[in-house]
Amino acid sequence: MRVLALLLCLLLPISAQAQTTDQPSGTINVTEDAAQDAAIATRIRDIMGELEGFEDVTVSVSSGIVTLRGRTLDAPSSQRLNDLVGRIEGVVAIENEVTETTDVVQRLNPAVDRFKARGQQIIAFLPLAMIALTLFILIVWFGFFIARREQPWNRLAPNAFIADIYRQVLRLIFVIGGLVVALDILNATALLSGILGAAGIVGLAIGFAVRDTVENFIASIMLSIRQPFRPNDTVEIEGDTGKVIRLTSRATILLSFDGNHIRIPNSTVFKSRIVNFSRNAERRFTLELSVAPEVDLAQAQALALSTLEGLPFVLATPEASVWIESVGDSWVNMGMAAWINQNDTSIVLARSEAIRLVQAAYDAAGVSAQIPAYRVLHEGMPPSEKAPEAAPETEYEGAEVPPAPAQDVDAREDKQLSQIIDEERAGEHVDLLRENADQE
Repeated sequence: MRVLALLLCLLLPISAQAQTTDQPSGTINVTEDAAQDAAIATRIRDIMGELEGFEDVTVSVSSGIVTLRGRTLDAPSSQRLNDLVGRIEGVVAIENEVTETTDVVQRLNPAVDRFKARGQQIIAFLPLAMIALTLFILIVWFGFFIARREQPWNRLAPNAFIADIYRQVLRLIFVIGGLVVALDILNATALLSGILGAAGIVGLAIGFAVRDTVENFIASIMLSIRQPFRPNDTVEIEGDTGKVIRLTSRATILLSFDGNHIRIPNSTVFKSRIVNFSRNAERRFTLELSVAPEVDLAQAQALALSTLEGLPFVLATPEASVWIESVGDSWVNMGMAAWINQNDTSIVLARSEAIRLVQAAYDAAGVSAQIPAYRVLHEGMPPSEKAPEAAPETEYEGAEVPPAPAQDVDAREDKQLSQIIDEERAGEHVDLLRENADQE
């Protein structure tokens, strides 16, 4: 019992505070009478009569205490009654016994009225919206019409890819301009900042998601402007060597000398070391041959140099060169280099012929390195009283048959690959390379 009494003492202040939260404040006038109560009730009824949703609410006033009974559509309406009644002079207290109605028809009627009102607003707003939409379509159409024209974009842009980017930017500008005009006609320009903000957030999220794609796209723009190579150029990129077929908006396509297509992402091409073998017509090939260590090395150098200079496919300028590369156990390695016009001569065949003819010249002069001979002793063999005499050296009489003259080293394979590339480029493909473009 003591615990129950204690709980009642604790709850009574809270209950009293809840009851007085919406009650009028101030001193109570003792001169109030029935006429004043009737005036208060009349005033409250007049106010509720001007408002919607209080048709089923009754009012009674006694000694300044207002009692409200009936039903409203929702609880906020009941709370609103307390606010209205509390502002009337002479009200001492409010007994709000209004409950929320459960009648389905009464609950749905306001929603139906709101839908009707919005429908009427839309119908009244429709002509203005049609004007705004028409202007938006006209502005966008005009922008797309200008973007479809070849001039001046092809004249302003270094290639078709950049010209297409200009067109896309122009279309976007006209779309945004049409949207601004339409929203201004509708007096809804405040929506534009929200739309642009949302578009910026979405664009940022997409940018992080497709970071590699964006990097590849930017690299494509830079490569299309700089043009580090042209169609049919022989290049080496990231260890892949081949002839350039085309440069697309995503990748650089090579044709290897094995006949395979190599697709390298443009972002990789842009950041990589590019070796362009076709930029200059002159190209050097190198080779290495060995001579005997006891021969006159200067004479061996002169012999190799004269042989290289006598080849019909070797250019006089830049000059060929021969040098001592290294010294081995039983030979001396001679390094050699010569230049050719790679547009007419195959560098592979030219190097092959140079090796054959220089080696033949060394053999004819008897300066070639001989194959070393080794003596093998088995373990446990009894020592011999006398070491076997070395076989007498025989003089090298030179090659009995003179070598064949230099064979044809025409770059037929390279030209045939160029024809294959020209046939592939003849099809309708996106290509950012131009024959007459400026190169870096």
